[in-house]
Amino acid sequence: MNGSSVIHTSKLCHSYGQQAVLRDVTINVSAVSFFVVIGPNGSGKTTLMKILAGVMPLQSGEISIGNRPVGKYTKRELSRTVAYVPQLVASDVPFSVMDLVLMGRTPYHGMLGFESHDDIAIAKEALEITDVSHLARRRLDQLSGGEQQRVMIARAVCQQAPIIMLDEPTASLDLSHQIRIMDLMNQLRSEKGVTVVMISHDINLAAMYAEQLLLLNQGRVSRIGSPAEVLTQELLEDVYQCGIMVDVSPVGPYPRITPLPGHSLT
Repeated sequence: MNGSSVIHTSKLCHSYGQQAVLRDVTINVSAVSFFVVIGPNGSGKTTLMKILAGVMPLQSGEISIGNRPVGKYTKRELSRTVAYVPQLVASDVPFSVMDLVLMGRTPYHGMLGFESHDDIAIAKEALEITDVSHLARRRLDQLSGGEQQRVMIARAVCQQAPIIMLDEPTASLDLSHQIRIMDLMNQLRSEKGVTVVMISHDINLAAMYAEQLLLLNQGRVSRIGSPAEVLTQELLEDVYQCGIMVDVSPVGPYPRITPLPGHSLT
């Protein structure tokens, strides 16, 4: 992992009305790392991701990307720096899959906004590596939820930003495509120098791929560190309020998390 910080937040806070959702969140995401955010429902994960990606405004605290305050970026500059894949896809857009993926090239277009041959080649490669080339002429609203999610990931790949942020990218995918997407993100990190920031509810999947885990609970940082440092029985039981067994995965040197039936702590 590159030791330099590519994303830094300091005392980040956010509220919806009177309800505080994020409380003094301070994190550092190392460049060219695989950084995964985990935590119970309602812990502030999606809100944090949207603020980091510039989708939601910063209310309180500081955010810098590449040692530059996020407020100093123009919209185009930020789009060239961060590609964001939301949790929910607007499936009623009247575009073909190819047209939608090509939108990832928009930050690089000139005044006329026409795609170049290079743009089309990059889009075709993104379609191929996300296994949606066969859907290129279909409309998004004609696809399953899992197919739509892979198309949105293809658009992010096509954007060629040095940071990719993904909110639950594997939630609607089958096992094969879950691993394929996680392997793809890891490949982009190792071969293209991309920093991957991801939200996941699948703690075991996160443990297998993450170099750093951020565990959020009720809007606060419970712990941040390696999977072994974060995924302890005591901490997970406290945060998730259920009985949990933690042992070593049989397929690699990382923790395996097993929730225990009939052991709810609430």
